[in-house]
This record gives sequence, structure tokens and C-alpha cells, in this order.
Amino acid sequence: MTDSIWRYHDSVERRAGTDLTGYSVEAIDGTVGTVEAQVDEAGAACLVVDTHVWVFGRHVLLPAGVVSSIDHERGTIYLARTKKDIEDAPEFEREKHIGDDEYRRRLAGHYGAPHS
Repeated sequence: MTDSIWRYHDSVERRAGTDLTGYSVEAIDGTVGTVEAQVDEAGAACLVVDTHVWVFGRHVLLPAGVVSSIDHERGTIYLARTKKDIEDAPEFEREKHIGDDEYRRRLAGHYGAPHS
């Protein structure tokens, strides 16, 4: 599994203890949704994002390695991926996939190596 996809890049200004819930999430080409939950475990950092009506109201799990920057003043997280990349990710079911190693491997394979 690509472990680095599950941690924030050193260049991302990740303020320890900051709750990202409610931050808006922007892909390279537009709005993805809003952070509903975050996991800050070492080697397993990720965001659960509510896509609202964009992808039929589903939720997506985004590994921390796809985050390119965080603007804390605006409450916005920017991704190094397109909306299509996110839409094509393996379907996420919160009750089933949180903590599921096989799902994490599939997701890491989908997103590949983190982009700078």
C-alpha cells in the first residue's frame, strides 16, 4: 500500500488540533463538497467529505496525500486531483470502509502516488 498517500505533505499547513469539519473542499476543477469528519491517525490520515448533490449525495473518503493546501482563514481545503478522479474513486460506505485495510489499498491504488 502507498503509505505516503495517508499523510499530509510537509508543504501543507496542517495546524495540529485544528478541526477541519465544515471546511469546503475544492478539486483542481471545482467544488467537491464539505468535510464531514477527519481521521488524524499517523499513517491513516483522511477526510470524509459530503459531496452534497454533486455525486448523487454520496460521501467520499479522501486520503490526506491528495490535499495540496489548506486555507484556514477561508476554511477551504484544496486537492491535487480533479472532480473526475474523485467521482471515479471506489464507492465509499462509512459503516463498512472506515478502518478497512482492503478498501484503503484499493483507494491508494486509485489515487496512486501523491502529487505535489
